[in-house]
Amino acid sequence: MTVSSAAPPPVSAIPVRGGIWGRQLDRYPSHGPRALYLGIVVLATITLYYELYVQGSVATQLAASLHMTLVYLISISIVGNAVGALASVVAGLADRWGRANLVVYGLALTGALVLFGLAGAHSKALYLVMFAAVSFVEGIILVATPALIRDFSPQLGRASAMGFWTLGPVVGSLVVSEVASHTLVRHPDWQYQFRVCGVVGLVVFVLAFLGLRELAPQLRDQLMVSLRDRTLIEARARGIDPEQAVAGHWRQMLRLDIIGPAFAISVYLLFYYIAVGLFVVFFATTFGYSEDRANALANWYWGFQCIALVLTGLLSDWLRVRKPFMVLGGVISSVGIALFAIATTHPATTYYHFVVIILLISIGSAIAFASWMAGFTETVESHNPAATATGLAVWGSTLRTVVVVALIGLIAVIPAASTLVDQGSEVAAAAAGATPILTADENAAVKAVAADPTIVTRVQAIASQDSAQLATAQQLTAQTQVALAANPNDAAAQVQALSEISGLTAAQVTQVLTLGTQDQTQLATAQAIDTSTQAALQANPNDTAAQAKAVGDIATAFHISAAAATARFQALALVPTADLALLATDAKPVQTAATQLKALAAVPAADLALVQKYGGALQDAKVLAELQYLQTEGPIVAQAQKDDPGQWQTWWWICFAGGVLFLPFVWLLKGRWSPAKAREDAAAHHDAVRRELKALRQAAASGE
Repeated sequence: MTVSSAAPPPVSAIPVRGGIWGRQLDRYPSHGPRALYLGIVVLATITLYYELYVQGSVATQLAASLHMTLVYLISISIVGNAVGALASVVAGLADRWGRANLVVYGLALTGALVLFGLAGAHSKALYLVMFAAVSFVEGIILVATPALIRDFSPQLGRASAMGFWTLGPVVGSLVVSEVASHTLVRHPDWQYQFRVCGVVGLVVFVLAFLGLRELAPQLRDQLMVSLRDRTLIEARARGIDPEQAVAGHWRQMLRLDIIGPAFAISVYLLFYYIAVGLFVVFFATTFGYSEDRANALANWYWGFQCIALVLTGLLSDWLRVRKPFMVLGGVISSVGIALFAIATTHPATTYYHFVVIILLISIGSAIAFASWMAGFTETVESHNPAATATGLAVWGSTLRTVVVVALIGLIAVIPAASTLVDQGSEVAAAAAGATPILTADENAAVKAVAADPTIVTRVQAIASQDSAQLATAQQLTAQTQVALAANPNDAAAQVQALSEISGLTAAQVTQVLTLGTQDQTQLATAQAIDTSTQAALQANPNDTAAQAKAVGDIATAFHISAAAATARFQALALVPTADLALLATDAKPVQTAATQLKALAAVPAADLALVQKYGGALQDAKVLAELQYLQTEGPIVAQAQKDDPGQWQTWWWICFAGGVLFLPFVWLLKGRWSPAKAREDAAAHHDAVRRELKALRQAAASGE
């Protein structure tokens, strides 16, 4: 059936505020302009979500740079969503004020805040304030944009239009991960991501400022089922009082079939919101992914979701039903989330295994959400088309309130992830010998002890047991130690070692060793004589009393007869006095040094090497402080690494429960389950439009 092609009754233009300041249209736009306006709204939505989600791509780096704990980082999102919930309520005034200017000038504000505020934040407190400001503006705009989509899309094309609108959060997330995964290597500073995002936001503001328009209240306040209703809507518009149309709009929207589905979709989207903000954190702490690898994995989620959103919208409009798609998508995504939860505690789960699971979640949630947006706006229209923004404000504030509560719960559920983000990187750097404030040697010692903590006890045991030998080793130069280690029988190295230990020159040591070998018996004889007797003999070699005393000392020392002792004394007299003087002064230091060197040689070379390598470092205050930090925080981080997968798994099961809870609320929304019944409703509506147009023409003709 078609509407008669006869000219519609003349309708006076309704009063509007036109141009780039008022932006109102007094006629429903034709296909070309309508597509332009819808395109600008979708582009604005993509940009706004890009600005809102960009921090997730550099979450770990941002937290480290501004000294945020994971709890603080999540708290930023909590504050942002709380402020956004308040802003969504304020956005309900868009039914009175209009939508276009809220979007246009909101884009200018958010672009500037991201480019100059967030990118320039030098402290976590300033960052929090800037993010809250961005969230407030976006809380308003993200109610106004779906309202504009609804205004420009009749119900029979609503799912397609909402499918394109839901590209906003999805493509926004895709842009975040695409830009990050392709630029983080070349531009590792987190501020770069915000600068790019801010510039994009300001460019889109210029496009929206020049091109975006909206329907006058008299046009948008009516229910439009198909584009064929255009003539009737324009004919009715002159008789509509916008103020009367929105009277009592909050009371009309606070109904079970509005609040219930708004709550249901909010808990259903729990997985999505955590994926947006903390996918990088999850994969970094649980599976050790880098930021660019985690973002690359997210690209699969967002890319396929874009395709599924558009196809779902087209198919839902073709079949003219929403509810079957909501249920189908809810079931598919819930299965995917269950598989994701199971995979979380399996460290062997591969990258492409996650890709398959993520595609289930991505495609299922796209099917459910695109059809839900269409069904929800149609339910709002069934109560009052003029209160569309108010109904969307109920949804927006409910969604953000649920996210706030969920994020608070998340902090309690995943404390291990907080530990890994807060201390994990520092502990890992220390264990890997990469602490910036330590030298290469200090880092090497810390790394070795971290890998083998017994080094400390072994060094301490060796130092206690062989303290004298280690003191001897410290008297030797490194060159001498190397030479002796290479060949313990190296005579030159031994002489040098005895020189370094005794304090005598190498020549003196050599002479003592030579004389000691050559005159070994005489040297022993001399050592048996009392020192006072030796002094008397040196003063007067012919002192008979001293000679007799010396012979007695020799006989006593060696247990020999007087005759044998006399013979040894006479042999001693043949040794040059200078040699005896040298031996008297230097022999004992050399002998002591030889004893110490022999004791040192008895210490295992491995023990000496261990002490030489780590002994000094283990007395360094900075090394000891780093080892103390590892000793304190290392076990905590290790325990967190064990607990982290299980805690994340608990959270994913909560998300799964949200998906299941979503399903029964589908029945509260308006709309048919049967495509055949939906076609009958559309035909009946078309007949009613034809009858009303006919009556208007007849009234116009009779009035002429």
